[in-house]
Amino acid sequence: MQVKVAELVGESPNSWKDAVKSAVKEAAKAGSHITGVEVMNFTANVQNGDVVEYKANVKIAYADYGGEQRRS
Repeated sequence: MQVKVAELVGESPNSWKDAVKSAVKEAAKAGSHITGVEVMNFTANVQNGDVVEYKANVKIAYADYGGEQRRS
C-alpha cells in the first residue's frame, strides 16, 4: 500500500469548517480511501464588507492499494 496526497480547494458559503468538509467529500467521490486531511490555508471572498464565500486549501491523504484488496 502507498499513501498519496492530492491538493484541493473546498468552498462553502457558510464556514471554513464546511469548506474543508466540501473538499473531503469531493475527494471521496473518486472512490479513494481517505486517511487524513491537512489544512494548508484559509481564505475568503468579501463583497460589500461581508464574507460571501469561505475557501480552504487542503491536502488529502489517501491509501493507494495498487490493485491489492484492502485488508480489514
